[in-house]
Amino acid sequence: MSNKAIWALAVVASLVLAAPVAVRAQGDYLDAYIVKVKPEKVADFTALAKRIANANRRFNGDNWLAMETLYGEGNTYAFVSTRQDYADVDKANDAFMGALNKAYGKEAADKILQDWNNCIASSRSELRRRRWDLSRKAPTDAAAFAKLVGEARVLRTTAVHVRPGHIADFEALLKEVKEAAEKHSETQTVMVSQVVEGTKGTTFYVTSLRSSLGGFDKNPSARDILGEEGYKNYLKANADFVSGTESTIFHFSPELSNPPEEVAKVAADFWQPKAVSASAKPKAADGKTAEVKVKPAAEKPKQ
Repeated sequence: MSNKAIWALAVVASLVLAAPVAVRAQGDYLDAYIVKVKPEKVADFTALAKRIANANRRFNGDNWLAMETLYGEGNTYAFVSTRQDYADVDKANDAFMGALNKAYGKEAADKILQDWNNCIASSRSELRRRRWDLSRKAPTDAAAFAKLVGEARVLRTTAVHVRPGHIADFEALLKEVKEAAEKHSETQTVMVSQVVEGTKGTTFYVTSLRSSLGGFDKNPSARDILGEEGYKNYLKANADFVSGTESTIFHFSPELSNPPEEVAKVAADFWQPKAVSASAKPKAADGKTAEVKVKPAAEKPKQ
């Protein structure tokens, strides 16, 4: 965990207070775990992820939303959880492991965790701080926030890598876009977060949720929002402040998720699939019982 400069504490406090209290209650951090699955292990992986999610549903474990890449690097999954603070990460990890141990017993859970690594080619974890001050048209209360997430079926996120020494410049640029976009009647919610742990350099995520891919059609462009002159300044600022971007569209996977109750009840038929028996084991192609493998506790699925 990196040490923060003392002056940064005041900045963080002011950013947190920029969002309504009811929305901040959803969590000021996003705990993201991203895995690249070996192509030949995808079937095993999804079977394991379903069992993990089922254990956490049954035994009051951690909560997360699972997503699979639709456009982007193939066989990539993301598990994202909300956290109030760093201490909340520890509590969630304990709840996750407690649920696995109760569902399968400690010995079986330990074996599951060992086997899980065989399914993945690589993984990384990031802790991201929500930047309410840079997000636009964010929900103003907890119910609206839960509705936004609960009705979403796809998510588009762009990782923006900011050049050293230009964080304040980039933040100012986003604030200008936010001000203009919130005056435009046809713009929709855009959420911004900043990686504080788990990455090199400075990375922001700019994220939009939609109920279908069609929701990305006919959205106002940056030129529409800023006008010709403003758009030219925007392009120049991006060239000066940004070293690169990566865009990905994910679709949500309810069977691999354990969403918070307030999100699940928005669309229970989607978010609450039929539970899989803890004793049930997936079948291999030859009809024999396949060995079940699950991911390690240190790299648990998150939301």
